[in-house]
Amino acid sequence: MGSPALGRGSERLRPLSWTWQRFAGLGADGVYDMLALRAKVFILEQGPFLDPDGLDRHSGHLLGRDAEGALRAYLRVVDPGLKYDEPSIGRVVLDLPLRGSGLADLLVAHGVRHCVAVWGASGIRISAQAHLQRFYGRHGFVPVGQGYLEDGIPHLEMWRSPASDIAAAPDTSSL
Repeated sequence: MGSPALGRGSERLRPLSWTWQRFAGLGADGVYDMLALRAKVFILEQGPFLDPDGLDRHSGHLLGRDAEGALRAYLRVVDPGLKYDEPSIGRVVLDLPLRGSGLADLLVAHGVRHCVAVWGASGIRISAQAHLQRFYGRHGFVPVGQGYLEDGIPHLEMWRSPASDIAAAPDTSSL
C-alpha cells in the first residue's frame, strides 16, 4: 500500500473497519458513537440544527471504526419511500483529521455499492451541500432542480441514475 496517507491533521491514516447495521442492531454504544460523530461535524462545525430527524430508525448505517474501535467515518442510507422514492445516502461524515485522505470517496463508494446491492437499479437521490457537487459528481451524481437552503446551508438535490450503476465507481481499492 505504500506510505500512509495524511489527512489535514498530523494523524497517520490507518485502515478503518467497515460494518453495515440497521438501527436496532447498533445498540446503545453504537447509537451514541453515531450521534457524537455527527454532532461534531453537523452541529459544532456547521451550526445548530436538529440532527436526529426520525429517519435513523428506518435506515442502514455504515460505520468506519479505527483499530481502537473509535468511530471515524459514517453515513446512512434511508430506505426508499421515506425521504425520496429511491434510497438516499446522507449524513456523510468523516472525522476532521481524516479529511483529505481519500477516505470520503471510499465511504461514499461503499454507500453506493450497498444501495445497488440491496435495491438494484433504482437509482439514488441525495440532498447535497452545494459546495460538494464536484465530490458527489465523481460518484455519478448529477444536480437536479434548483438549489435551496437547508439549515442555513446551500444544498441541491442530486440524482444517480441506474445507468450509473453500470459505469465503474471510482477505484478505491488502494485506500
